Amino acid sequence: MLLLATAAVTTTSLAQEPLKLPALSPRATIHQEFSTSYIDINYSRPSARGRKVFTDVVSYGVVWRTGANAATKVTFGEDVTIAGKEIKAGSYALYTIPNKDQWEIILNEGTGNWGVSGYDKEDDVVRVIVKTQQLGAPVSTFTIDIANITFNSCDIELSWEKTRVALPVRVNNEARISASIDKAINNPTIPYNQAASYYLETGKNLDAALNYANKAIEQNPKAFYLYYLKARIAQQLGRKEEAIAAAQKSMDLAKGTPYEHEYVRNANLLIKAAKK
Repeated sequence: MLLLATAAVTTTSLAQEPLKLPALSPRATIHQEFSTSYIDINYSRPSARGRKVFTDVVSYGVVWRTGANAATKVTFGEDVTIAGKEIKAGSYALYTIPNKDQWEIILNEGTGNWGVSGYDKEDDVVRVIVKTQQLGAPVSTFTIDIANITFNSCDIELSWEKTRVALPVRVNNEARISASIDKAINNPTIPYNQAASYYLETGKNLDAALNYANKAIEQNPKAFYLYYLKARIAQQLGRKEEAIAAAQKSMDLAKGTPYEHEYVRNANLLIKAAKK
């Protein structure tokens, strides 16, 4: 009797397990830190599976869900600019109209749509025409990526078969970030290193960047990476002797650390360039 009861429980447990099969177009989520917030993309990824993509799967000149299943969703964590138009922070459905030489990329308010079902042109927020790029090697599975990231720009890239298109995204964050830096500098935890690095990479306020680098060194005089940061800023300002001295100091302090090779190499390259 006990064996029969155990078998019944086991059979019931197996019957209640949900059926899980491999998805032909599995869901994927991209979370990318960008500017002072992020970009999230949620989409399904169909594969070619022996088909000719831009004949058998995707038709030219027709609105495409840009993936599979539910509408592809793009979420911006802050206001961005696309094709000169400000797009408010929030979520949007991503649609496209592919053609051989160019695609029309569309952001639409219909984030709850199932593919193109429910798509309404009246809900379009922005439309952008971009040129196609031909890839050397085919991409079997439809891929969305966020590439070419800077402090205030990136590209949302769509790739399938031998075609890639890129949607340029921009943010107007310089004034906001500068104001945040000015405010943060007066806090107990002073981010001199981060502020100096930001201004160096953007090529803005380099005099302030050098001042912040010097203050960071005062707080941590054995930090070889701070001297290298100072050397780079001084080089951009045309202060060659100061750049060379800081680079040399960076090398000296890096010796004996796991980063010795990297910093000796980089410092020597900077010194060589400064002496030209």
